[in-house]
Formats: sequence, structure tokens, C-alpha cells
Amino acid sequence: MALITGGSGGIGTACARSFIEDGASVTLMGRGLESLIATRRSLEPALAEAATIELFAGDALDKADVVAAIDLAASIHGKLDICVPTVGGGSIRPLLMHNVESFQRELELNIISAFLVVRYAVKPMLAAGGGSIVCISSDAAKLVFPWLPAYSTAKSGLEGFVRAAAEELSRFRIRVNAVRPGLTRTEATASLFDDAATYQAFAAEKPLGRLGEPEDIAAGVRYLAGPESSWVTGQSFAIEGGNELRKAPDMAAMVEQIYGSEAYQAVLAGEAPFDVRDEDEWH
Repeated sequence: MALITGGSGGIGTACARSFIEDGASVTLMGRGLESLIATRRSLEPALAEAATIELFAGDALDKADVVAAIDLAASIHGKLDICVPTVGGGSIRPLLMHNVESFQRELELNIISAFLVVRYAVKPMLAAGGGSIVCISSDAAKLVFPWLPAYSTAKSGLEGFVRAAAEELSRFRIRVNAVRPGLTRTEATASLFDDAATYQAFAAEKPLGRLGEPEDIAAGVRYLAGPESSWVTGQSFAIEGGNELRKAPDMAAMVEQIYGSEAYQAVLAGEAPFDVRDEDEWH
């Protein structure tokens, strides 16, 4: 039995498909029930015999919701074998445009959402004799991405958490790993894929010459979740077309496009372009 948070997103859906094709039952957790229902409908043709898809609408940053989703997943077959917390994300936002609240929000979104799954999956996985947890990091945890300070910090912190959790939970035969995607096509990144100049700027730094698809990431998750990786824990695997052999793309033009030339020039001059205490100014 597998639990996937962010289950209606592109990577979550691709991971679910790889699991159900292998015959595993999956519980998808997401904030919107309608999106979850649509995702289940799209996955049903891939269902192997005896596999099921359960849905749980809830917030991945809410302890009670996460615990309830874990309980539901564990109740289907009386055990929980796999957890994939895919919830995360961040913004292109220069350091001088952040305040405490905006910076902390990205840390919570990427680290706390994973922590809650790992923390409360231990008991049902212990009862099952062990399990595998695969977190979703980013190449921003390793590469220096200017203009992504909160996101880069969050993903670096997530990888530190993966290593610490892997060490502590190894005594229970619970493995904790991560995959480190490069820019991958999802609803959140669709506009970047549709813009030819942006696509080329990112692809030029990838030796394999293209950006990622959700199935690329799901293949790595499937390996780390399955018995083939039974001697692997505490690792983060880069799945990003070789980008870490080079450098992060220059996103200065994107910053200027998002916030305007005046704000961008203010940042370059070392000044906050507006009062970052006022969240409404740049939402």
C-alpha cells in the first residue's frame, strides 16, 4: 500500500501510475477533492488486478489531515509500505523581496510537509515490518540558483532531514531516500515549458538537452520505493538531465519580467524595492 501526498499533481500522478501498474494500491492525498477524483479517473485504465485507488482531501501541512490520510492508507490492506510526500514548491523571489513570513512559508511547504508524513508513517510501517519513503527534492539543493534563496534553502534542508531520518529509522527497516528533479513539466511549470526562450535557457545547461517529464521522476521514485533498492537509504538521486555537471540557468530576465524593471534594478542596487512587510504588494 502506498500513500502519495500532492497526489493530483503531475509528479504525484505519475508515481501513482507506476505503482498501480505494478499491482500496488494507492491512497492519493490532495487539497481538492475534485482534482483527486479527476486524477483517479485518469489512472483507472492503468489499474492492475486487485489494485485500488483511495482518495483523501486534506492539507499536507495539517498534522490531523496527514495522520488521517496515513490511517486510511494503512487500513486498506492492514499495512503501509510506501510513502511519497510530493508536496513542495517555491517562488522566483530575490532575497531582498522576502520577509520572515514568506521565507518561512517555503521552508514549511518543502520540509514540514515531508516531516509530517515521515513522522507519522513510522507506526504503520513498523507494524508492516518496514517500508520505503521517497521525498521529492530539487537540483536547487545542490546547484546555486540566484533568485531562489528560500526554495534552495528548503530543499537543502529537506535532504539533510532525509539523511537524519534514514539513520534513525534504519533500525525499523524503514528506508528514507529522495529524488532530486530538475525543471519538470507540471501544472505549476507549464508556462516555462511553453516559452521557447525559457525552455532553451534551461535545456542548454542539461547535457541530455531537454527538460523533465513527470514519468522521468516517477521512474526514480519507483526504484527507491521497490525491492530493487532494498540496500539503499539516506540517498538523494539527481534526475535532471545532467544539469549538476554544469550550472543553473540565468533567470535574471524572469525576475525582471515578474517584478518589473524598477524593482529588479533596486535589487541589483542592494535595496528592497518595496516594503516587503506588505504581502499584498507583490501577490
